[in-house]
Amino acid sequence: MRLIAVPGRRPDVPSKFSHKGHHSMTSILTNDAAMSALQTLRGINTNLQDTQSRVSSGYRVAKAADNAAYWSIATTMRSDNSALSAVSDALGLGAAKVDTAYTAMDNSITVVQQIKDKLVAATENSVSKADVQEEITQLQQQLESIAQSASFSGQNWMYAVNGASASVVSSFVRNNNGTVSVNSTSYSFDTGSQGNVLFGASGGTIDTSSGILGTQQNINGTSYSVFSLDITNMTGGDIGKAMNLIQGALNAMTTTASQLGSLSTRIDLQTSFVSTLRDTIDSGVGKLVDADMEEESSRLSALQTQQQLAIQSLQIANTSAQNVLSLFK
Repeated sequence: MRLIAVPGRRPDVPSKFSHKGHHSMTSILTNDAAMSALQTLRGINTNLQDTQSRVSSGYRVAKAADNAAYWSIATTMRSDNSALSAVSDALGLGAAKVDTAYTAMDNSITVVQQIKDKLVAATENSVSKADVQEEITQLQQQLESIAQSASFSGQNWMYAVNGASASVVSSFVRNNNGTVSVNSTSYSFDTGSQGNVLFGASGGTIDTSSGILGTQQNINGTSYSVFSLDITNMTGGDIGKAMNLIQGALNAMTTTASQLGSLSTRIDLQTSFVSTLRDTIDSGVGKLVDADMEEESSRLSALQTQQQLAIQSLQIANTSAQNVLSLFK
């Protein structure tokens, strides 16, 4: 390649006007560095505010805007947990009713067993049947007193109308379709001689002519119940039949006590399950919405440091504009 000479200019030296390139310009109207630093500071302040909110509240998802799906699930489960708390209270009330009934039945069994012992003693010819009857009468009155006293929260399971029933809350259920329901266990009353109540009821008061202790049976032409039994004029054979009457009542009472005991055990198990279920739900909700305090603490320290550095960067950017004044001195 051949160089062409230009008069008054060396061909191998480029002209200053042929230099290509650019340089930064200082402007007092637009400070790009300051705007960039300010944008960074704003982002850090936003993150710092979020982190401080998590640290102070303990929640990673405190409102729907934080995470709509998790917030919705947590809100629903908290509502269910509140209902489970009410179920737990209802179970406690039901347990108290059942325990009251069981205690009354258990004590009644003891009293009827004493009546049976008196009958055994009355079979001895030398024993005054009238004196034994006096003791039996006192025990019979005690049975009525037990039945009348076995009341809890206005309910008495020791005397009732035949066919009536009582119920205790047993569980709270959320179905797959989103509906909720409360399940209960029903206890039906039977006032027969082999039923599950000591006496019947009539007009809201005790009826001593029905129930396990009130139902009468024929003994040699005379009708007797455990409550109305009178051995004063009975022969030895009659007393033997009376003992069978007492034993039948004891069998029915023992069966009822077993049923009440089983119901009490079921309620206790359900109460324990509800308590465990509430704890599990609390734990599950916590995993969704609770903040990791170790992580948030580390993030808070890092953001505070970043904030200080961003402020210094902004100050440096703002200072560069002031340096323009030195050009006019």
